[in-house]
Amino acid sequence: MNANKTVPTDVRPEDFLAQITHDRRREDGFALLEIFRKCTGFSPVMWGPSIVGFGQYHYRYDSGREGDFLACGFSPRKVNLSIYILPGYQSYGSLLARLGKHKAGKSCLYINKLSDVNISVLEELIVTGVQDLNAIWPVRA
Repeated sequence: MNANKTVPTDVRPEDFLAQITHDRRREDGFALLEIFRKCTGFSPVMWGPSIVGFGQYHYRYDSGREGDFLACGFSPRKVNLSIYILPGYQSYGSLLARLGKHKAGKSCLYINKLSDVNISVLEELIVTGVQDLNAIWPVRA
């Protein structure tokens, strides 16, 4: 089996965020850092070169594939903020309806800027996502 390509690194998330040249994206990144810290109680860890992750879990699929991955996190991409909630957004339609301007993929939420969304609803999504993931696979720091 192939190993995950996205793994924890030794880069400090604050250093990663500080080097973002787009002012609003950098400011939103630091704001998300605090939101995720508050909602999860976990310290941030860089996963790969551009994802700030919080918590992790070990998964094992029926196929035999297994590994470790971040429980939730974000990446301040050039075009938008990508917010990762695992196990995904499929069951969160009522929360997403109250969130504000966004696009949603299977486990990724795309936001242009934090001011486009209701922060309280975003916090609720993060907390609910970690709780739901923990019911499937235990989440740890």
